[in-house]
Amino acid sequence: MATAERFWETVPLFEMTRKQWEAVCDGCGRCCLIKREDEDTGELYWTSVACRAMNRCTGLCSDYENRKKLVPECIVLTPENLAEKAKVLPASCAYKRLLNGLPLLDWHPLNSGSQQSVIDSGVSIAEKTGYQLYGHDGKSIPKRR
Repeated sequence: MATAERFWETVPLFEMTRKQWEAVCDGCGRCCLIKREDEDTGELYWTSVACRAMNRCTGLCSDYENRKKLVPECIVLTPENLAEKAKVLPASCAYKRLLNGLPLLDWHPLNSGSQQSVIDSGVSIAEKTGYQLYGHDGKSIPKRR
């Protein structure tokens, strides 16, 4: 990839266009894993259960544009809320890495030129998760008719 195309190295996250912002996401799906927080320590525990909107085969959201309607508790990252939400993102997350002044990892599609590199690296949750059977509040999720 030519230097001029490596916008993530020169454009601050808060100045990126929407297209650039979306391209920074590596599509690993880890932000869509259900997490639990220890009420006493605040420590975050990651589960192997994906949100109910996740396509388990691809590791991508089944309806990305409408994800907040499908899953009201979905975290929609924006430049404005990134610092606040970074705790629930994996260390490999491109947004979190750039926020902390770190480079994108070699397997990131912007570096590799291929989304397949995320799967090949083992970072993607594709075909590694179970279904979410309950809402984040512990109540059953009604089945679609």
